[in-house]
Amino acid sequence: MLHSQSNTIALIIPARNEAESLPQVFKNIPPNIQQVIVVDNGSTDSTAQIARYHGATVVSESRQGYGQACLAGIKFLEQNPPNLVAFADGDGSDNHRELARLIETLNSEQRDLVLAQRIPKNRQALSPQQRFGNGLATLLISLIWGGSYQDLGPMRVIRWEALQQLDMKDCNFGWTIEMQIKALQHNLSIREIPVTYLPRLAGESKISRTAKGVLQAGSKILWVVAREAWRSRSQLLTRLLRREKAALANKASKGASQI
Repeated sequence: MLHSQSNTIALIIPARNEAESLPQVFKNIPPNIQQVIVVDNGSTDSTAQIARYHGATVVSESRQGYGQACLAGIKFLEQNPPNLVAFADGDGSDNHRELARLIETLNSEQRDLVLAQRIPKNRQALSPQQRFGNGLATLLISLIWGGSYQDLGPMRVIRWEALQQLDMKDCNFGWTIEMQIKALQHNLSIREIPVTYLPRLAGESKISRTAKGVLQAGSKILWVVAREAWRSRSQLLTRLLRREKAALANKASKGASQI
């Protein structure tokens, strides 16, 4: 994939009722990010007003869902596409200062996608449910597609042309895993970087701290894995046959060397 040398960078922040967290989030956004898009996903507080006060462009998306908000941000950017698109949450748990390191890594190593691997600052930063879900999901990706992901963290930077290639569709909890699976399917150049993950600054989690949210998110993640595995079944079968052929050849080679 050919990469442009100039880098206009846009950051998409899906947000619903994050008015208390946003001021600190904006303080931590690196200065080389020229455009911040806050997608107000049906907030009932002053999320939109605070985002505008801090210079962000506010996109309203009344249809709730994390993926739905991300898709709305992408659609807005289609009017004047940037070179790079970053995604991060608006609750302050993502270490937004580290976006600079993700961007630098993407550029210096000529990557297509750079992901933040969440390293929790304390036990409160990642719930046991999140840890278990991440472990199961990344294990399934490794077994099926051969990827070596360690996390499904929301903070990431991707090239615009790569994002368009992925043709993202998920409207809610399956957004992050859909992107990571499709990145493997399209043979993107991927890097994952450990980044300290913080407890949310304020407000309540919409997913990880509620039984209903955990159940919905877990079910959707498993559904996305199953759906993408079915869609790429011929590719997966070919890879499995190649692996078995290589194993047989290796076994034969070892047998011949012992004669």
